[in-house]
Amino acid sequence: MGHKSNPIGLRLQINRTWDSRWYAEGRDYAKLLSEDIEIRKHIVSSLPQAAISKVVIERPAKLCRISIYAARPGVIIGKKGADIEKLRSKLATMTDSEVKLNIVEIRKPEVDAKLVAQGIADQLIRRVAFRRAMKRAIQSAMRLGAEGIKIVCGGRLGGAEIARVEQYREGRVPLHTLRANIDYAEAEALTAYGIIGIKVWVFKGEILGHDPTAHDRLMMESQTSGVRPAR
Repeated sequence: MGHKSNPIGLRLQINRTWDSRWYAEGRDYAKLLSEDIEIRKHIVSSLPQAAISKVVIERPAKLCRISIYAARPGVIIGKKGADIEKLRSKLATMTDSEVKLNIVEIRKPEVDAKLVAQGIADQLIRRVAFRRAMKRAIQSAMRLGAEGIKIVCGGRLGGAEIARVEQYREGRVPLHTLRANIDYAEAEALTAYGIIGIKVWVFKGEILGHDPTAHDRLMMESQTSGVRPAR
């Protein structure tokens, strides 16, 4: 059988870093890890309309800094910042640290693997034809600057009696190249026939150690131009 590595775990410390950035020992580690899991679960479940891609948690000293990367930051902030204050006070009850929130806007949701996978899942739940949903997502990603994209759907596609796996790919997706900046995500669509799994790989170009423009491009993507001030 094939031994497949998660593209994100394989590239940790090469061209990307962890979503939880803190250090702890002994029992503190287990406590903070369970806090992180609860915080992420609450944020994603309470804001389904915000198109959240990832939640980054940093813990310098007695502070818990939470950065929410979302395609629709207005949904999280609410009218005059009322909703973000409610969210901050709720998250404060989940941890002993002082909570600060940053909302980062994702400028191109069409090339974010998590949002692409979630978009396809939402379409499958609404009974859109799976081939049409996959092809539309691929066309949007390639139009907005992705160098390659691969989408795999598995399950009772189209309500078929026998489950199967279908995949579409366009452009280059070099999974064995460690310097390749590959965004990967999974999503599940809970349809009337059963769960359909969706996997998305998006290739955004190579990051070379001696190429300053590649590093600048990565910094530009992750820069905090869309970050709201911490509250």
